[in-house]
Amino acid sequence: MEEMTSQMEIVPKASERLGPSRLLPQGRLGLSGKLLLLTIPLVMIAEVLIYVPAIANFRMNRLNDRIAAANTAALVLDAAPSGMVPDSLARQILNSIGARAVAIKMGQQRRLLASADLPSSVDHDVDMRSMTAWSAMIGAFETMLESGNETIRIIGPAPYGAQFIEVVVDEKPLRQSMYRFSRNLLLFSLGIAVLTAALVYLALHFLFVRPMRRLTANMVGFHQNPESSASIIAPSDRGDEIGVAERELSDMQRDLVSMLHQKSRLAALGLAVSKINHDLRNMLASSQLLSDQLASVPEPRVQRFAPKLMRSLERAIALCQSTLSYGRAQEAEPDRRMVLVEPIVNEVRESAGLGSNASIGWINAIERGLMIDADPDQLFRILLNLVRNAAQALESQTKSDIAPEQIRVTGRREGSVTVIEVSDTGPGVPLKARNHLFEAFQASDRAGGTGLGLAIAAELVRAHGGDIHLVEGTIGATFRIAIPDRPVELASLRGERVRA
Repeated sequence: MEEMTSQMEIVPKASERLGPSRLLPQGRLGLSGKLLLLTIPLVMIAEVLIYVPAIANFRMNRLNDRIAAANTAALVLDAAPSGMVPDSLARQILNSIGARAVAIKMGQQRRLLASADLPSSVDHDVDMRSMTAWSAMIGAFETMLESGNETIRIIGPAPYGAQFIEVVVDEKPLRQSMYRFSRNLLLFSLGIAVLTAALVYLALHFLFVRPMRRLTANMVGFHQNPESSASIIAPSDRGDEIGVAERELSDMQRDLVSMLHQKSRLAALGLAVSKINHDLRNMLASSQLLSDQLASVPEPRVQRFAPKLMRSLERAIALCQSTLSYGRAQEAEPDRRMVLVEPIVNEVRESAGLGSNASIGWINAIERGLMIDADPDQLFRILLNLVRNAAQALESQTKSDIAPEQIRVTGRREGSVTVIEVSDTGPGVPLKARNHLFEAFQASDRAGGTGLGLAIAAELVRAHGGDIHLVEGTIGATFRIAIPDRPVELASLRGERVRA
């Protein structure tokens, strides 16, 4: 007993085992910070994806503008008689369209319509008729990365059936306009990006970050005091994954709080039992001495009941001896052997006080000579718990002259399995108790009941490799126990035959 008491005293509470915790260690980025850092490069990537085609399209539009202006100038120059356009007027026309020369090709003839300060060679040729998106983007960056005032010959479609028109222009004005466009686009895109990033950040913050912070803070608080029901999270009405996580976390916390309360109750019960057990064993030992003296009395009735009294006292003392192991939630291994069922059932009837003069009827429907491979003491405890529960259910119900109050015990063999049923004509098991029927402190709905009888019976049946369950659709309550025989080892059987 002292060992059990010391073990229980050194086990700290859950709230004492858990030290203080922080939501985030110092110097570590939170979810909001990581979200902001993730938003910045994504916005920059979007800017690049927008800028590259935009600057290429800007350059193409400027070059197309030069072709369109050159077509207009070509109409003016071509309408005048050959050589009738003064050089000053031709220079003015070329300056108005920002070109150094304009030429047109019709058939096999290539005609220079006007020129001013025409360079000896052209640095780049740009054919607008075969321009692709990829070549436009590459050409735009080539133009921006070059320096100096190089010349470009632009080739485009010509009016009035001409094959093409050529315009020679300076590259520097085009590059400067592209720089201005890039600057304006950058400032405009930066403003849009900042606004978009802020809206995305706020939306994600309110939709995801804040609920995640709430979940995290609740888990940290619950970790510090898991025995308090005040730490259980109140789930929201969200229908997405976060709402599911909140509801599942709430259910898990409620189950854990209930489990911790039950464990604390079991620990307190074990401590109380360990204190009572010491004095109870002494009293039972004294009673056993008195029963030994009582057995020597020659009275027939005394001789009839004294062995049963001694047997009951021996069981009680053995049960007290095993209290320590039971307090550790560990029953002793069953000492199995083939025994008759009927004598054990008759002993259960007498121990439960259901003799011939009892108000509750008793029906014994055990097959004659039925044997079971079980521990007789543990089988006695199983049946006694079931019979006592049935008797208490009958005593608690309203008396009726129509329905008889009786307990029926049946037993039979089904192959290598022994089946025993204990049934009564009581009110049955309530629906709310059926989900936790074989759990300690859960199944009893009777005033003063502990809910341990079915839990002990189920544990002992499972130790035999058997099964116990409530039979549905019967009057009152019927519990069926099925205990299989132990498998026979062929090797040991051969050895026994050889020795025989």
